[in-house]
Amino acid sequence: MIYEPKNRIVIVCGHYGCGKTNVAVNLALGYKRSHPQLRTALADVDTVNPYFRAADAADCLLEAGVIPVIPEFANSNVDIPSLPAELYSLFRTDSEVTAFIDVGGDDGAVALGMYADDITACGYDMLYVVSRYRPMIEFPEAAADLMGIIEEASHLKCTGIVNNSSIGAETTAEDITASIAYAEECARQCRLPLLFTSYYEKLIPDLSIPGQKLFPMKNVTRQMF
Repeated sequence: MIYEPKNRIVIVCGHYGCGKTNVAVNLALGYKRSHPQLRTALADVDTVNPYFRAADAADCLLEAGVIPVIPEFANSNVDIPSLPAELYSLFRTDSEVTAFIDVGGDDGAVALGMYADDITACGYDMLYVVSRYRPMIEFPEAAADLMGIIEEASHLKCTGIVNNSSIGAETTAEDITASIAYAEECARQCRLPLLFTSYYEKLIPDLSIPGQKLFPMKNVTRQMF
């Protein structure tokens, strides 16, 4: 497991389209593999229906023993902002579930902010996903500004940076290597550690970048490539 959480609640946030859902799902699956005896959940806290991507992974989550906490109208034609009823139980201080929370942009951050006091009482990690190849955050200054917006909306503070720079099926090892300096500058401007760089192992089976922590992922949400 490339990333071992410090707390029971792990929030994964970032700009729409940065790949944060795949990061969140893969982290939950990896954690369950490393800790099969522990109860593990993946919760979707996006509030705009077209972005309910975690629901796409519900079957593989269940198969791996990870509890999916998915909004009622996810992947439906009903465009009603909603949060799963089971969500609050994850934020109880007496809960024994390690919960990975997928949060989309400032809309999802506002929804998460309703639980900020409970989350703070439990203790949490909050990972901010960046991508050099995603419009609106392709410059470190813009990525840092967006992080501030998410923090303000959620009333929570990010604790680390995840580099998930990808251009889909065309991504090469050179693209990932070229994103490292960007990610390191994002971390510097956000005053947070760069935790790891993720990539799709199907596209780049043997990626190696000296001095970097790398997290190979499967594309477990709606297949784009």
